This record gives sequence, structure tokens and C-alpha cells, in this order.
Amino acid sequence: MLLALHGVSKSYETAEGPLAVLQDIDLDLKAGESLSLTGESGSGKSTLLHLIAGLDSPDLGQIRVLDMDMATLDDSGRAAMRRGGVGLVFQQFNLIPSLDVSANLAFHAKLAGRHDPAWQASLTERLGLTSLLHRYPEQLSGGQQQRVAIGRTLAARPKLVLADEPTGNLDEATGDSVLALMLSLVAETGAGLLMVTHSIRLADQLDRRIHLRGGRIA
Repeated sequence: MLLALHGVSKSYETAEGPLAVLQDIDLDLKAGESLSLTGESGSGKSTLLHLIAGLDSPDLGQIRVLDMDMATLDDSGRAAMRRGGVGLVFQQFNLIPSLDVSANLAFHAKLAGRHDPAWQASLTERLGLTSLLHRYPEQLSGGQQQRVAIGRTLAARPKLVLADEPTGNLDEATGDSVLALMLSLVAETGAGLLMVTHSIRLADQLDRRIHLRGGRIA
């Protein structure tokens, strides 16, 4: 089991008191499986992804990622977990401005000690980035930066991919192509994919779909 959540709840303090964002969430994800997470804005989708990534902590419940209990890991342990086996694709591209596209693509894979030039070249071609390798992030459109961010994540061959609206800045045809590539990685490597999306059309291309409503699984 790559991912298992049991009774996960999260709230935030507001001027009006505690705001419950997630309530009693249970879900799991096996190796080689893809799961989509849908729901209206404010339903807790991105919060759930941040909890799984170890960027925040739940108030209640247990989160196990790659067979590790997240509650037992300190900040450096969580960072090592992300570096070692969890790939993140968030809505913020977080590309390194001083590195060109080629170096950005290789960055995470080199940190993880899994840089494979042949695999990166394949990703570069499949993502349509071959002609952009020597450009810098400021020279790219939003859609191009999104494709680089996705390629950077996949280049490290993560065991678990967490993706928050990964095709949100892409046109429909390119988005379909990128999603097909991500699903192909799951099939080829036995990785798992958990993807947040507003698109039911995209969500239905994954193995399973969970819908959040008001912080609960509907």
C-alpha cells in the first residue's frame, strides 16, 4: 500500500472560531493505481494533498505514505520522504529561475540520485519540450512552465505522484497528452497517482474517483 489515510481531520482557526476543512477521511492507494479527487472549491482537496505530502499535519487520524507514519517524521524526515519517493505537481510551478529547462528537468532526479538522461530525453520529447531546453522559466508561457514542472517530477521516477490540477494551465489536447503520460508512468513503473481535478472528464480516465463535499467523502 503506497498510501493509507484513516480518520483524518483538519481544521483552521478563524476569527469566527475553528473552521473544519476535512472530517474523518479514509482512503488508500495501491501501487500501480490511479485515483482522482474531485470536489467544489473549498471542499478540502488541496488541503488533503498538502497533508499527504507532509507540508501540514492533521488534527486527528493517521497518514501512512510509502509505509511510513507521517506523525513519526520530523521536518527533515518528511523532506527526505518527498525527495526519496513522492513526486509533487502543484499549481505553483516552483521552477528555479537561474536554471534553464534542461537543468530544471534534471533537478529533482539528481537530488534523489536517480538521474537517467535517457528517461529525461524521453520525457522531454513526449512533453513537447525539446525546442525549449535552453530557455529559462521567465522565457516560457504558463503552459510551458507547467509541462516543465510535470516533467521535473516524473524525471525522478517517484513511487507516488501527488498532482493538484496538473493540467489546469494547458489546453485540452495538451492536457490529455500530459495525463496520458502520467498514467503511462504509473503503468510502467508501478507508481501510484493521486490527482486533484475539477474536470470530471479527466477524473474518469483514472482507475477510481473520490468526491469531497464539505470536507467529507461524499
